[in-house]
Amino acid sequence: MHDHNGHNHDNGDDSRHTFSGRKIDPPTVSPNMTVPDLIKFYGSTGYNARRLAEAAEILQDMIDTGSTVCLTLAGAMTPIGMGKTISKMIEAGFIDWIVATGANVYHDLHFAYGLPVKQGHFDVDDDVLYAKQIVRIYDVYIKEMETLQAQDLLVQKDIAERSDEIPKNASTADIAYALGKAAKENAKYSDKSFLVKAYEHNVPVYMPAIGDSSIGLNMLPLLLEGKGVFPNTILDVAESAAILWKSKRSGGLELGGGVPKNFFQQTGPALYQILKIKEGGQDYLIQMTDARPDTGGLSGATLQEGKSWGKIKTSHRGNVIVYGDSSVYFPLLCSYALSVCKPRKQKEIYAKKDKWVQEMKKIYFANSNKKKS
Repeated sequence: MHDHNGHNHDNGDDSRHTFSGRKIDPPTVSPNMTVPDLIKFYGSTGYNARRLAEAAEILQDMIDTGSTVCLTLAGAMTPIGMGKTISKMIEAGFIDWIVATGANVYHDLHFAYGLPVKQGHFDVDDDVLYAKQIVRIYDVYIKEMETLQAQDLLVQKDIAERSDEIPKNASTADIAYALGKAAKENAKYSDKSFLVKAYEHNVPVYMPAIGDSSIGLNMLPLLLEGKGVFPNTILDVAESAAILWKSKRSGGLELGGGVPKNFFQQTGPALYQILKIKEGGQDYLIQMTDARPDTGGLSGATLQEGKSWGKIKTSHRGNVIVYGDSSVYFPLLCSYALSVCKPRKQKEIYAKKDKWVQEMKKIYFANSNKKKS
């Protein structure tokens, strides 16, 4: 992998410290530029425009080399309507598994069921909104009764009614699969939900912090009433590790940071540090974030830093952080990938994950027994 200076970032290459980069020749903006035109324009400039062009190049490489691609979703992406963009990438075979906040899954379902979400305002009196039963996510308005409480009843009903279909020892991907299946069968606008698209193409959707979301809140009545199936989040850890173990090449496209970012990136340490069955971590990491690295938070931690933990193969190439708002960058990256990459056959990981965990378990025990003897 070369960056947009044509520099290889391998160890021992000191070209970064020479005046050998591509000459900046002011590019021309033109009417009706395509997204690939725009990305090429960005790639010949600097700052986060150039980082976005690097991200596009890495994403293209990930897809074209047949890598397993994970999308991580932090921040409220689905309430602003990003669900269909994710669906398009799933359809093209460009996203193989997803790690999301429970909130992104919950709000995605509003669109499938036609529950109201509207553009609102960010400079408002929230006491007034509360009195009017309007819930706000920055400049997005959601109705308390007609949307949230209506959705709550649907989630509770779907999990309770499908508890026979959900494995007794369930990962959060099994819960997401059941919710996607229910929306496919019952929702009027199922084509507007990425969760339905993930269900249709066997793309597992993990919610490792499920308790920190309305999906988790809706499992509370089920817990008290003794109904439903409750996920084993350590099984999420096993399944995600098995996905990396089974992938020849692997990478991620991270929207924001938070739990989804780290849950995906910890697959390398799970295999190397804990199970001791595979070294290396991810081949590629792209992150879009507005978080700073110097405060010690994971959301802002540089991807290079992850090499010291074994989260990424090398800190020298195949990774980039684009600083800014993923609501701007993500659609551009998706449009670029859909423009320049050939569709791929879906990997259908959801249908294989249980078998992979069993195989991984055998290897783990075989290695443990060798050490004991």
